[in-house]
Amino acid sequence: MPDTLLNASLDAALAEARERFVAANPESLARHVEATAVMPGGNTRTVLFHTPFPLTMARGEGCRLWDADGHEYVDMLGEYTAGLYGHSNPVIRAALDTALDGGWNLGGHGVMEARLARLVCERFPAIDLVRFTNSGTEANLLAIATALAVTGRRRVLVFEGGYHGGVLYFGGGGIPINAPHQWVLGRYNDVAGTPALIDESLGAIIVEPMLGSGGCIPARAEFLAMLRAEASRVGAVLIFDEVMTSRMSAGGQQARLGVLPDMTTLGKYIGGGMSFGAFGGRADIMERYDPRRPDAIPHAGTFNNNVLTMSAGVAGLTRLFTPEAATALFDRGEALRARLNATAAGLPLQWTGLGSLMTAHFQREPIAAPADIRPDAGLRELFFLDMLERGFYLARRGMMALSLEIGAAEADGFVAAVEDFLASRASLLRGD
Repeated sequence: MPDTLLNASLDAALAEARERFVAANPESLARHVEATAVMPGGNTRTVLFHTPFPLTMARGEGCRLWDADGHEYVDMLGEYTAGLYGHSNPVIRAALDTALDGGWNLGGHGVMEARLARLVCERFPAIDLVRFTNSGTEANLLAIATALAVTGRRRVLVFEGGYHGGVLYFGGGGIPINAPHQWVLGRYNDVAGTPALIDESLGAIIVEPMLGSGGCIPARAEFLAMLRAEASRVGAVLIFDEVMTSRMSAGGQQARLGVLPDMTTLGKYIGGGMSFGAFGGRADIMERYDPRRPDAIPHAGTFNNNVLTMSAGVAGLTRLFTPEAATALFDRGEALRARLNATAAGLPLQWTGLGSLMTAHFQREPIAAPADIRPDAGLRELFFLDMLERGFYLARRGMMALSLEIGAAEADGFVAAVEDFLASRASLLRGD
């Protein structure tokens, strides 16, 4: 089919899908209109916005969600990896209830924070000492600032498509509100070209062992090993942003690959699904925060050790996301992604990712870096809307993050839904 006719067919299919979405979700539309009066675009979290308007979720239970219009969905998004435990796990609920029974906002050291810190240090081989924050963004800001403070340097190597938080986004080269460090922008997975960007002026190198927002693109082991060697050569601090990839094993992707950074940042599920972040690493770096030192670096944050996160985090890591559970979840994700790729064999659709994280890309060409991703906004949106109609909720950009609550029945149902999508949209995908 000529491109003009193919585009017209896609536009028509999208228009029809949007009309059905609008007709099916009047309550979400009303909530969105109300929100626009008090928030720009009715939104306070950009990633959740989509056209024609975002759904309003009313409640969740297990691995399911219900929107304001009463539609039920299997939650394949898992709150962008933060929802590892689902929406109503009784172990997490009991931990929160126990914490609340003892009061909150206590203004002092708590009984659970050292326990959570010990669990983190024991799990992640590159973390000798750790400090808590309220988000992954905060953790990455502090890790970078720490690296620059201890090295006395100003430049930071980052990678195209990297996302390290709301003010640390490097898709498309960056955004106007990025933190004002001296950024050096490299190409992800470029083993041959990256060393030319690394010299003694760099204070830090920060990298995701798998690009999350950038399309679920895993880093090649040799790429991370090269960064480790080059950082050591020039005396830069190597930071692994494992906010997402920490779930790839009990000790994150660093443990799976055996490549250890100087510092690690964490977030998402490690606080039991509550607001959480952490940065940690080598003792000689992290000891700079010891308030007993005359030259201590201060680090404040009213809710760094809040009782809800500390209690839920300990319960989650000791009773739910055990090392065995981490391995099992990784294997389930690998198996599901293999099934999805087999289902789409011969069509311009592939699923990239690692373990329980994956993203759909409407192309055949291999993807090793964000620059390899072909623009396909129309097909992505159509896929998103069609999956909603079939009762599956995922990110508008095609990303999924499996929770512990997603089992064989949900995986089978999703594969069947994708097969139905491929059958119903075959002419668009093939360009007939």
